[in-house]
Amino acid sequence: MYSSVIEKIEEEAEREGLPIVGRRKGKVLIDLIRRYKPKNILEIGTLIGYSAILMASNMKKGKLYTIELNELRAKKARENIERAMLNNKIEVLVGDAKQVIPKLNISFDMLFIDAEKSEYFTYLKLAEEKLKKGAIVVADNVKMAESRMIDYLTYVRNSKSYKSLTIDFGYDAMEISFKLF
Repeated sequence: MYSSVIEKIEEEAEREGLPIVGRRKGKVLIDLIRRYKPKNILEIGTLIGYSAILMASNMKKGKLYTIELNELRAKKARENIERAMLNNKIEVLVGDAKQVIPKLNISFDMLFIDAEKSEYFTYLKLAEEKLKKGAIVVADNVKMAESRMIDYLTYVRNSKSYKSLTIDFGYDAMEISFKLF
């Protein structure tokens, strides 16, 4: 099952200093998926597949599309996804999200952003027309990297397009926004 793969990824991340979402934030993602049952999820920033595996393994139906810039990390993510037996639920797309997102002809119920912090607003604007009404947008590292994503945070917190809340973990936080229309 996927839990043994998750444990191995956690060990690897610890050993190699890779910034995976981890268990506490992972639980937030799992809870959102179980509660809102998104059918199509777009993840920006795959790394080695940890959060993609967590999310996809809790989806009843649908598919998760994840974008990774680094070819070697994408290869590692695919290996982890295969070991978790989730190949049919996760598609790893390699490339710069700014080029990949416009080419996607899919509408999404959820967007998870955990990539280049200064590009969060750009990623959201590129994906926004592909997000269904009520879509959940989750942004990671909004406390640790707040100064690099002020444009993003100002937009989701103050525009009339989203209802947004922050989940604070002490050392860091996640911003959860719901697309209103």
